[in-house]
Amino acid sequence: MTQMQTEVPIFDLPAQFEEEREELMEIVERVLASGAYVLAGDEVAALEEEVATFVGTDHAITVNSGTDALTIGLACLDIKPGDEVITPPNSFIASTGAIVHVGATPVFIDVCDDQNMDPEKLESLITPKTKAIMPVHLTGRICDMDPIVAIAEKHGLKIIEDAAQSMGSEYKGRKSGTFGDVGCFSCHPLKNMNACGDGGLITTNDSDIRDRAIRLRNHGMIDRNTALEFGFVSRMDNLQAAILRLRLRHLPDVVARRRRNVEQYRAEIDTDHVYIPPCLDHEFNTFVLFVAQLDRRDELQAYLAERGISTGIHYPVPIHLQPAARYLGHKAGDYPEVERQADRIISLPHNQNLSESQVSYVCEQINRFYMTG
Repeated sequence: MTQMQTEVPIFDLPAQFEEEREELMEIVERVLASGAYVLAGDEVAALEEEVATFVGTDHAITVNSGTDALTIGLACLDIKPGDEVITPPNSFIASTGAIVHVGATPVFIDVCDDQNMDPEKLESLITPKTKAIMPVHLTGRICDMDPIVAIAEKHGLKIIEDAAQSMGSEYKGRKSGTFGDVGCFSCHPLKNMNACGDGGLITTNDSDIRDRAIRLRNHGMIDRNTALEFGFVSRMDNLQAAILRLRLRHLPDVVARRRRNVEQYRAEIDTDHVYIPPCLDHEFNTFVLFVAQLDRRDELQAYLAERGISTGIHYPVPIHLQPAARYLGHKAGDYPEVERQADRIISLPHNQNLSESQVSYVCEQINRFYMTG
């Protein structure tokens, strides 16, 4: 370690725990003492009501993961074998995986420079088999929803929002998870409203979708002895629900601190060598990840690691080039912007517990790399 080196983690869950230790320990003791662990007691119902109010939908349904939210959400929209769902291939594998799990076919679409779905390419991909559009609000940056909604309405298509990384993000004053027939959120520990384990949420204004999602998350059962259809095991436990109620109350402060990181990065990083997609006036982005685009990414990542700076790549191999997607027949070059970005993206340290000096150190080291390289 050099004399001036600073350790900068990309994520810092231990620091979050220390900040919330007393509140979390009270929750653990209270829930465990109650003996009500799964779909019993008040925590799950209370979280669902509070999330629906926060997001701005009539209903919120808890499930076991963001992936389950997508899978159950698609099932509630009656997406089935033979149907096509349009989605970008630069997301986490779960987005496409959920489409495949209900038997449908993913149809990929290229993206804009902000990594989100390019609405101008949508209509050319619509066929008689197209049943839904799945925009992904990647890294907490919200998609350009007006044209997506207009195209869906024009063609009679459903919208299922992959809002896994965008709890609290807004487009023209409306939060993610309110534009589609279904919104799907992840509460994975690395999200901004995070469980101490896994968890997911479905949002909707449709009471029939709510009722079916509640049924599907619990084996398709309508009572202890009657299964109306075959479902899943996707029940959020009360302990995670109680923790998420706490984290929902803390979310505005968490987002504000993360957005301060972003503003500092924008002010101090050398934009001659590093591209940070701008935020438009009608967007409020929550930045679950802070992703920059730059040349010589792998060299930079190694250089930063030597100086105590942890980074990530979300995601280095687009879904259409994954071995699991080989049967779809795609090849390199099919989605040029996705592939160009996959070689240039880097997730910089970004969490609400970063200090200004840590962010400055990261910027200083990045700037020095390009100055001396």
